Amino acid sequence: MNPALGLTALIVVLVATVAVGVYGLRLSRATSDFYVASREISPLWNASAIGGEYLSAASFLGVAGLVMAYGVDMLAYPVGYTAGYLVLLLLVAAPLRRSGAYTLPDFAEERLGSTAVRRVASVLVAVIAWLYLVPQLQGAGLTLQTVTGAPRWVGAVVVAAAVVCVSAAGGMRSVTLVQGFQFWLKLTAIAVPAVFLILSWRAAGSPSLTGPDTPVFPHTTVVRIEDPVRFDVRAPVTITVRGRLDGTAYGTAGGPAGTVRLVKGEHAAAAGARLTFPAGVPVPQKTGLKPATGAMWASPLSGAGGRSHPLYAVYSILLATFLGTMGLPHVLVRFYTNPDGRAARRTTLLVLVLLSGFYLLPPVYGALGRIFAPQLLLTGRTDTAVLVLPQITQAGEGGRLLAALATAGAFAAFVSTASGLTVSVAGVVSQDLLRGSTRGFRWASLIAGVPPLLMATATTGLPVADAIGLAFAVAASSFCPLLVLGIWWRGLTDVGALLGLVAGGGLAAVAVVLTSVIGPGRGWPAALLEQPAAWTVPVAFTVMVAGSLLTRHRLSPAAVDRVMLRMHLPEEAGVLPPVPQGALAASAAAAARKAAGRRTVVPGRTGGPVGVGGPGGAGGPVGVGTPAGPAGPPDPAGGAARPAGNGGSAGQSRPDRPPAQAEEPPLH
Repeated sequence: MNPALGLTALIVVLVATVAVGVYGLRLSRATSDFYVASREISPLWNASAIGGEYLSAASFLGVAGLVMAYGVDMLAYPVGYTAGYLVLLLLVAAPLRRSGAYTLPDFAEERLGSTAVRRVASVLVAVIAWLYLVPQLQGAGLTLQTVTGAPRWVGAVVVAAAVVCVSAAGGMRSVTLVQGFQFWLKLTAIAVPAVFLILSWRAAGSPSLTGPDTPVFPHTTVVRIEDPVRFDVRAPVTITVRGRLDGTAYGTAGGPAGTVRLVKGEHAAAAGARLTFPAGVPVPQKTGLKPATGAMWASPLSGAGGRSHPLYAVYSILLATFLGTMGLPHVLVRFYTNPDGRAARRTTLLVLVLLSGFYLLPPVYGALGRIFAPQLLLTGRTDTAVLVLPQITQAGEGGRLLAALATAGAFAAFVSTASGLTVSVAGVVSQDLLRGSTRGFRWASLIAGVPPLLMATATTGLPVADAIGLAFAVAASSFCPLLVLGIWWRGLTDVGALLGLVAGGGLAAVAVVLTSVIGPGRGWPAALLEQPAAWTVPVAFTVMVAGSLLTRHRLSPAAVDRVMLRMHLPEEAGVLPPVPQGALAASAAAAARKAAGRRTVVPGRTGGPVGVGGPGGAGGPVGVGTPAGPAGPPDPAGGAARPAGNGGSAGQSRPDRPPAQAEEPPLH
C-alpha cells in the first residue's frame, strides 16, 4: 500500500474519532453522562455502539487470518461471538439493567452484599479487559507497520493515546457516539472491498479453495520480510534474494540480487529481505504455523495447525465465546445505558442482526487469501489478509483506495473496542479507588490504558483471535456463573460466589499465562491449557453451587426476595422503583443536598445492600429489615407511611447510598 494513503486513512479515523468524542463532551455535564450516558441511548444506536466495540481486532483481522491458515474449524469463533448475544438476551440483559448496578462489581455487591466479592470482581474486570486490550494494541501496531513500515510500537502508542483522550474527555456518552459511528465505518470498510474481492475471484475463473494440497504462488511474487522469520521449504526451488538469507547477504550496497537454490528444509530470512518466487511453485510455510492443506482446510475437525484433539478444541472455543460474551465488562456496561429492561432486550436483538451480517464477511477474506495472497503463509502475517487483499486483487488507484478503506476500518476496530474496555476499567478504578468523581474517572482512564500498552509493546503475543479467545475463556469461567446464578438462583451466597470466582477465573488465568509462556504443544495437557473453557467453566459453576449450599445459613430470605423482585419485575409494574447505585447515586445525593442547602435526615431505616423496612421505617436507602414493627411515620420526601417490616437482620448503613426516590411496599 502507498504509505501516504495508509497514513491519511489513519489520520482521518483518528480525527473523526476525536471530533465525535469532543461533540460528546459538549453533552457530558453530569456524572451520569460519564458512567451511563444518563441512560438516554436509543436501542438502535446502542446496538451500533455495542457492535462497534465488540467487533475488535479478532473480528476484523483475526478471524480472516485463522480461517486462511487453518480452515473451517475456525468458523467456531464468529459463530460463538454472535451466539453469545443470544444467551445474553435470554438470561441476562433485562434483569441486569433492572438491577440498577453500573459495573459488574456493583452487581456483585448489590446482589450478595459483600465487599470481598466486589474486590475480587474488580480485579477480574481489570484482568479480562487488559487481556482483551493487549491484542487490540498489537493489531494496531501490525496494521500501521503493514501500511507505513513504522515500528509496531508506534501503532500501539497512537491508538492507546487516542482511546485515553476520548474516554477521559467525555466518558460513556462520548464513547457511545464514537463506537456507534465506528460500527458503520467498520461494516463499510469490510463489505465494500469484499464485493470487489469476490468479483476478482469470479474473473479469475473461480479457482478452487481446496486445491492444490499446498498453496502455490499464482504468479511471480516478491515477498517482503518485515520481521525475522524461519520457514520450511517442502520442495527445492530457485529464487532471487535481496537482503540476508540463511546468514548470507545478497544484493547489498546496491549490487545485483543473488540467485539462490533453496533445498528442502528450514531456512531463515532477516528483516528487510526480499525474496522473489516464480509462479506455480509451492509456498514455503512459516515454521510452527502448520497451515492446513487443501483437503484438510475444508474438513471439519481435521486438526489443522497440528492442534491436538480438535473436537475438544472446537467445543471449548464455542463454550468460551458463547458464555464469555456475558462476562465481558465492556459489553455489559452497555446495557446500563438503556432507559429500561425492554429497551435492553430490543438492543440485544438488534445486536444479533448487526453481528450476523458482519461475520459473514471475514471468512471470505480468509478463504480467498489462500488463492491471492499465499505469501502470508510464509511470513506468518495471515492477520493482515484483510489489509493486503484489496490492493493485490485490484490494480491501480482503485486498489489503493480500497486498501485505505480497509485500513480505516481496522483502526476503527482497535479504537472502538479499546475505548469500551478502557471505560470499563476506568469505571471500576474510579468507583473503588477514586470516589467516583468526574475528575477521578479521567485519571482512572489513564491508569486503565498504561498496563496493556506496556504489555503490547513488550510482547508479540499469540495470533489475534487466539489471544482474545483466552480473554473470553476467563470471562466465561468467572462472570458467567456469577451472573447466571446471581440472577436466577436464590441460593447463591457471598462465600460460594467468592470461591467460584477465584476457582474459575484463577484457573483460566493460569492457563492463559502458561499458554503464553510455553506456546503451542501437543497432547491433552497442551489442549487443556490452550482452550481451558471446557473444564474451567464447569469447575466455576460447581464450586459456586457447592460453596453456596455449604454456607446457606448466611442467606437473608427477605434481602434475597427484594433484589430478585427488582431484577425480574418489569419497570412498568411500578412495584419496585429503581434505586440509584454506587458512586453515581452518591454523586446525585451530594448534588441534591448541596442544592437544598441542608442534609437530608431519614429516620427509622437501617441502610443495607437490599431488603425491607425496619420498625417505624420511613424513606431511605433500601435496607435489610429488623423484626416486624408498627407502621412508620410519613416519608420525609413525601411518601406514605411505611407498613410493618417483614423481618430479617438489620443491615449496616451505607453512606454512599442516597435516599430512595419512592417508597416500596413490603413483601408478602
